[in-house]
Amino acid sequence: MGQEFRYYQCGDCFIPDIQLSPYKHKVLGKYGRMRRVYLQEKNSMLLNDLILRERLFPHLWEIDETAHCRVEKLMTELLKRNPTPNKATHQMEWVQHMNSLKAQAEEIVLAELIYS
Repeated sequence: MGQEFRYYQCGDCFIPDIQLSPYKHKVLGKYGRMRRVYLQEKNSMLLNDLILRERLFPHLWEIDETAHCRVEKLMTELLKRNPTPNKATHQMEWVQHMNSLKAQAEEIVLAELIYS
């Protein structure tokens, strides 16, 4: 019917002997770390559920990969709508413009993926 658990005694309490299965080591990127912090601070129920079902890291990796792809796509779209100044003659304006577009793209991704 259900999964059988082994317990060990600690004083008067019996504690289930639960072990998580090992997972492959993969680096967690910026957006995955941001999602984890958000879950820790704002949605601990979902975080605990993901941990207990051993789905936390796959969830964070998926969010990270999706967010990176979405930022790149948004940057391309924003560049089409807002062409950059000539990089050779106006370097600081070009840097400012690109930073502004990246900030816009990241703000959209944070609202859509990380903080939802």
